[in-house]
Amino acid sequence: MFTVRIITPQGFYRQFQASILNLRTTNGQIGLLTNHMPLVAILETSIMNLVDEQKDRREFAIGEGVVYFEDNIAQVLVETCESKDEIDFQRAQQAYERAQQRLSKEYEDVDFQRAEKALKKAKNRLSLQ
Repeated sequence: MFTVRIITPQGFYRQFQASILNLRTTNGQIGLLTNHMPLVAILETSIMNLVDEQKDRREFAIGEGVVYFEDNIAQVLVETCESKDEIDFQRAQQAYERAQQRLSKEYEDVDFQRAEKALKKAKNRLSLQ
């Protein structure tokens, strides 16, 4: 087992003892196990999952961030982190539709990078449904 600490801009989110932690980095999917070599990796907006000490699988919708692993401690620093129970799926669907509408407009005042990020985040949240 190793410790997984999740931290967002709002502060400490949660901590678990885990046997495996799966994350999507900019270089692809990775799985961290006990005694993994030290690692720093950039995380993409994706689903993070882990298996805790009770052998329960836990899934979280995470925003972009970084994972730092050393001495059997994985520190996951992300923009956002939500479990399925915390997500308002109706609101996530509305955010998805708004982002799609913004991206379909051909106006110069639309921030396409921001709209694409919002679309990716909403899609990610909805994938836990």
